[in-house]
Amino acid sequence: MTPDIPRVLNSVRPEVTAALMAKTGLDDARLTELVHRFYDRVRADPLLGPVFAARITDWGPHLDRMVAFWSSVALMTGRYSGAPVPAHLGLPVGQAHFDRWLALFGETARAVCTPSGAAHLVERAERIARSLRMAIEDQRRTPGAVPRL
Repeated sequence: MTPDIPRVLNSVRPEVTAALMAKTGLDDARLTELVHRFYDRVRADPLLGPVFAARITDWGPHLDRMVAFWSSVALMTGRYSGAPVPAHLGLPVGQAHFDRWLALFGETARAVCTPSGAAHLVERAERIARSLRMAIEDQRRTPGAVPRL
């Protein structure tokens, strides 16, 4: 490893991860801070808090999973192995929930991350929100159908 490439832990694509870390200023510590601060805000939010409170009782494992998720999404580490779409199907959410989620996420990312890191994360969050919203809407229109991924 050359001295100008940051040390990358827990990545199945270390060269890609190192390049993304250098470009965005994101790393495990920053993603952990982002996830914890963001979900603190979500839990206190009058619109989103009740949705999460109804589904998550043990926040430690959920936060660990979300750090792994954002590490995979933002830094291509491959640390997350799960299925987000099925986990979100059936939630009592609509466009207002997604808009609020994105607003809180963007505010938190801009407070915690470098400008390029925040932009990188927000762009991915917008795509994720769009995909989840479409899957939820598809399921509501056609109950029992396999969701689009």
